[in-house]
Amino acid sequence: MSAYKQEALAEKILSTVGNMEFFIAKHYIVKMFHGVKRKMLVPYIPSIIFVRASQMELLEFKKNYNFIKFVLCHHRTGVEYLIVPDNQMNDFIKVATSECDSVKYFSPSELNIAKGTKVKVIGGQFDGVEGMFVKVKGCRSRQVVVIIPDLMAISVEINPDLIEVKENPKKEKTAKARVKNSCL
Repeated sequence: MSAYKQEALAEKILSTVGNMEFFIAKHYIVKMFHGVKRKMLVPYIPSIIFVRASQMELLEFKKNYNFIKFVLCHHRTGVEYLIVPDNQMNDFIKVATSECDSVKYFSPSELNIAKGTKVKVIGGQFDGVEGMFVKVKGCRSRQVVVIIPDLMAISVEINPDLIEVKENPKKEKTAKARVKNSCL
C-alpha cells in the first residue's frame, strides 16, 4: 500500500485500528537541523507500507482511510496489484530489521541478478533466508540479495560457510546447450 508523505499517520492507524500485520522498511540517516546533526529513523522507500491481509480486509480498511492507495505494477498482461509472497516478505523483513551494518537497499535495476546464484542461508542470524548470491558494487565481498520484484532489493554480507547453493544457473545452461547440440 502507499500513503504519500503520510507514513507516520498510516503506521499509527494500522497499529491502533487495523488488525493487520504491516511493515515499513526504515533506516537511519543523519540530518542537519539548525546546525545540529540528528540521527533519524526514516522510511527507506517513501510512501510504501507492506500490509498482510486479504483483499476484502484491505478494501474495507481503505473505505475508512482513503489516503492509503494500492501499489500497482505494470506488466505485459496489464496492471496488477503488487503482491509479495509470504516467504519472500519474511526473508526481506528478517534482513531489514537486523542490526547488521552491511545491510544495503537497492532498486532492482541497480543489480545484475542474472549473474547470481540462488542460495539459502543455513545457520546464524539469517537462518532460512533465501536470495541471490551476487557481487554488489561498492562491497568487497559477495552479498545475499533478497528481491521484491518491481520495487526494491536488500542485501547483506554473510559468511560463505553459512550458504547453501540451491541451484547454479551456469550448469543448467551448459546442460541445456549439450542437449540442444546432441539433437542436431
